[in-house]
Amino acid sequence: METSTDDGVAQAGTGTEPATAVPPASLSPSRAGDFMQCPLLYRFRVIDKLPEKPSEAATRGTLVHAVLERLFDAPATERTAPRAKSLVPGQWDRLREAKPELAELFADSDEKAAGERLARWLTEAEQLVERWFTLEDPTRLEPAERELFVEARLDSGLTLRGIIDRVDVAPTGEVRIVDYKTGKAPRPEYAEGALFQMKFYALVVWRLKNVVPRRLQLVYLGSGDVLTYDPVIADLERVERKLLALWDAIRRATESGDWRPRRTKLCGWCDHQEVCPEFGGTPPPYPLPVRAPESGDAAQGRMGPD
Repeated sequence: METSTDDGVAQAGTGTEPATAVPPASLSPSRAGDFMQCPLLYRFRVIDKLPEKPSEAATRGTLVHAVLERLFDAPATERTAPRAKSLVPGQWDRLREAKPELAELFADSDEKAAGERLARWLTEAEQLVERWFTLEDPTRLEPAERELFVEARLDSGLTLRGIIDRVDVAPTGEVRIVDYKTGKAPRPEYAEGALFQMKFYALVVWRLKNVVPRRLQLVYLGSGDVLTYDPVIADLERVERKLLALWDAIRRATESGDWRPRRTKLCGWCDHQEVCPEFGGTPPPYPLPVRAPESGDAAQGRMGPD
């Protein structure tokens, strides 16, 4: 899971002054995925910064990640399933303190019903944490890094950034990048898409340390599966070319203001249908200057699979 990064977009202005959007200056795996899914979604999230309601699934993922991170604060012999489950309530309290808007997740005029929903949700989080112990043995792990923020500037000038759940380093120096997923593992035909984020991280580590990670590992707590991939330099070079093409498409859309919506089955989970042309809505006024198209400018393309 990737904790959200701002991708270099800030809202200028203080006090009562109107905020001014600025063009994106970096790329993270999540925002790259947004653009590939739907360019207009990328605009809404990165440039317009439209608010989105918290979801139970995403918040549960954040909670589980926090518990797994904190478990490694304990000595190896104390990293047990009961201890991990006992961390859930406290980490939930800390999460609510940091993000007060999460209180609306279980808001209900019927206090009993709200309490029951919250109890079920916390139990589901505990079950995901407990399942992790069937997939990995934390008493035998000493992560080199947890929730590691990474950032690298490519020769092209593009800055890549993200947050890696866990980095393991063997005594021989081999690096393993691990990411926890609270959902279910994808079908084999969709495995490549699932690995995109991990290859993104591997590219950043390679560019930063000149070391190709030995293994990329996705741990799916929802289904109890572990997906691994051992990258080579050719893989990372392909990802870099793809990201450069993606960034060029983002740059052209930023300059032209032409952000094409792309309707998919994922639209049902989108918070922005009211302002999406695909659903009869009108996007808010574009907050950045628009450059008139020049002769020879190519039409905005679409990023596809490698």
